[in-house]
Amino acid sequence: MSEPSPREGLQQRVAAAILDAAAEVLAARGDQASMLEVAAAAGVARATVYRYFPSRQALLDELARLALSDAATRLAASRITEVPPEEGIRRAVRSLVEVGNHLIVVARERVRPRAEDFEASVASPLRGLMERAIEAGVVRSDVPSAWLVETLVGSVVSVLSSPVVLGREDTIAAVTSMYLDGARAGSHNTGVSLSKEDGDG
Repeated sequence: MSEPSPREGLQQRVAAAILDAAAEVLAARGDQASMLEVAAAAGVARATVYRYFPSRQALLDELARLALSDAATRLAASRITEVPPEEGIRRAVRSLVEVGNHLIVVARERVRPRAEDFEASVASPLRGLMERAIEAGVVRSDVPSAWLVETLVGSVVSVLSSPVVLGREDTIAAVTSMYLDGARAGSHNTGVSLSKEDGDG
């Protein structure tokens, strides 16, 4: 694979700077953040931002793609399928926390990568982890694994979005503890069953 030309290398660095700045600004200010603020944070003119990303939606779409790619890479590297379920959950939390601002933006702006890409790269591995955790008696079995996945991702986003700033390791520990305390088998006694048989009646 050939090395990028100096011009291509510069373009890649500018695009990366814009995306990093956008993730930080949008995570902090949400839909009130303007493209001018993104440009200022990236150290470029607003026209430069629009040259790389013609619209806010184009910028969000690329942030979503990067968030998915980063999460998928981190989850794969964490080898959550090769460790006991509880350790797998800790590693999954770490992987999602380390995606950082990109994950916050994707969740807040309700922008989604392609459904099939999200399913293959993130949802399916996490759902498999939850199914193993249910079978091992680590987490509760009265809710679908897909709900457990959504709750895990939501917990990460909520803590990352909090105005209370913790260090990375404290954040990972806090999310893991809160999640497992709520999802752990035996931690519920609602008297409500979500089994298919009950729903059929």
